[in-house]
Amino acid sequence: MKQEDEVDRIIAAWERERPDLDLAPLTVFSRLWRIAKHVERARAHAFERSGLASWEFDVLSVLRRSGSPFTQSPKVLVQQTMVSSGTMTNRIDRMVERGLVRRLTDPNDGRGVLVEMTPHGLTLVDAAMTRLSDAEEHLLGGLARSERDRLSVLLRRLAASVDRFEPVTGPIDLPEGG
Repeated sequence: MKQEDEVDRIIAAWERERPDLDLAPLTVFSRLWRIAKHVERARAHAFERSGLASWEFDVLSVLRRSGSPFTQSPKVLVQQTMVSSGTMTNRIDRMVERGLVRRLTDPNDGRGVLVEMTPHGLTLVDAAMTRLSDAEEHLLGGLARSERDRLSVLLRRLAASVDRFEPVTGPIDLPEGG
């Protein structure tokens, strides 16, 4: 017997009200949206318990993944965190004030700057990553390893498909009367 969830109830209501629409995509994306909200809360809690804001974790995790000496250019940080350069400059300023990172002159380009994680930043990002891993393991607890593996493969394919599209920035053309 199929276990019903809130999305099933929402889709059923829409099917009753709008039988002319193919709602199959909503069965996927509505669930992803709801899951994303739970994950966002779990991540925010893990980061908060570690003394970080989620955006600080994003920057520190780029530096941490790069390996010792945990240094990157602001350009790499912008690319990997997908924020504007102005936003990144503001974030770096705030993180310098908190003692999480420091700015260095790029030894290969005297005009360039590198961002280096401090030992304090390393301690906090490692604690946050441990808490994040534990929290996300808890969220996945209802799935067997084989199910997780299959889901990961499917989500990778979906992400590749979605990544092909640019976000809609202008008005959306609706049918007449829409």
